[in-house]
Amino acid sequence: MKKYVVLASLASAMMFTAQAGNPSTVIATTATEAAAPAKVRAYKVDAAGSTLKWHAKKVTGEHLGNLTLQSGDIQVNGNKVVGGTFVIDMASITCTDIKDQGSNTRLVNHLKSDDFFSVEKHPTATFKITGVKPIANAAAGKPNATVTGDLTIKGITNQVTFPAVLSVKNGVASAKADVTIDRTKYDVRYRSNSFFENLGDKAIYDDFTVSLDVTAKL
Repeated sequence: MKKYVVLASLASAMMFTAQAGNPSTVIATTATEAAAPAKVRAYKVDAAGSTLKWHAKKVTGEHLGNLTLQSGDIQVNGNKVVGGTFVIDMASITCTDIKDQGSNTRLVNHLKSDDFFSVEKHPTATFKITGVKPIANAAAGKPNATVTGDLTIKGITNQVTFPAVLSVKNGVASAKADVTIDRTKYDVRYRSNSFFENLGDKAIYDDFTVSLDVTAKL
């Protein structure tokens, strides 16, 4: 008789434990679901409302111009930029500092040639964000994030990192930055002191800058 009483007591204890455990499981599951991160959303780049300006220097001067975004998106989680992909139309390259039309056309055609960006073979360049690190205590209007990504020019990909001003507000995401690019890493060696000697005042500096102001919308 005592044996049956002991077995019954054990069974009751096990049932109580199981019943007591179920609410905790439900609560834990609910809490986990509530803590799930917000869904990442893709904001489509407004190509017409975005600008890319390039600036290159040589020993005897400098040249300025524009490029156009073909397409792209900025990835947003909550109110933070977490990624993005941008396609640049290399055939859109222009020069804005040379006023003589003939000289302007010659420079632009040269930039599109195999001496520089081989536009016929590589009509687009791409940039894909791989990391965004916030900058603590950033002042208003100053870079508030360090962006890292893969830049592909002429089919060659290198990692670049730069400070940027990122913003997400009222369904609009924006990114502003000055990106310094070493052209020789993309097999653009024309008149580079890194590869040719005795260029003198004909040398063109390896680094050029692209200033971007990109807007994207839901």
